[in-house]
Amino acid sequence: MNAVEYSLNAGAGNPFSEDPSLQMAATPIWREAMFPLDWMALRSSPVYYGCGIPAGEGEPVVVVPGFLASDLSMTELYWWLARIGYRPYFSNVGHNADCPDHVASLLLETIRRAYRDTGQRVRVVGHSLGGMLGRHVALDYPEYVNLVISMGSPFKDAVKAHPLLHAATESLRGVHGRHVAKNVKPSCFSGHCTCSFVKNMIAPEEYEVAHFAIYSKRDGVVDWENCIEDDTSLNDEVNCTHLGMAFHPGVYRVLASRLRQAAEGHHEPGY
Repeated sequence: MNAVEYSLNAGAGNPFSEDPSLQMAATPIWREAMFPLDWMALRSSPVYYGCGIPAGEGEPVVVVPGFLASDLSMTELYWWLARIGYRPYFSNVGHNADCPDHVASLLLETIRRAYRDTGQRVRVVGHSLGGMLGRHVALDYPEYVNLVISMGSPFKDAVKAHPLLHAATESLRGVHGRHVAKNVKPSCFSGHCTCSFVKNMIAPEEYEVAHFAIYSKRDGVVDWENCIEDDTSLNDEVNCTHLGMAFHPGVYRVLASRLRQAAEGHHEPGY
């Protein structure tokens, strides 16, 4: 049974399986096996040591892992941000495999703590689903968020991803998935859900905070066109895998530039 057949069979009998907001994409998922090369490129780059990039001045930055990942996947990014002058925070959301609205509530707690600790609105950097969660919190709580940068996040109104990703969400909605995702409901990870997370993805209000998107045409998990803003000035292209976005020198170079840009106020309100 191939991945497409598995995904379709997993949704058999599920009234929420027919969902136009979730679409299959024939992404080159085989490329993801090369993500260790992205990590090696980082370790051999001057960017890793903070050379040739703008530094921070103690601004708070919360890093958010992608779907099925934990803060462990953001460790490299966390310590790099600390080295170049920012005050990083892990998301403290556990494994990002639960109801997105529930996970977003945990992320909000961390963002509020960072805001209280520093007295500054927080920068949020999220990988994949982590970027979508960051955007969601920024839309509902702009008083706490200064900036959101998404990395390979399919935030358009229809998520286009490899069938294996859809199969994983179906599994979490199943009986065995409840051992991992205790707050997942039958409509979770679908456009049928009425939670505020889905609303902010399908029909977002105008942003009051800066928001930027990093994407790669080599992404093997999600359709890169699903990860970009209509305003091209808000997008930055990199050349790495989807998994490698958490530790690639090109991504880190963009992050340093966008974080500094926001700190210096070089963006219009709503951007």
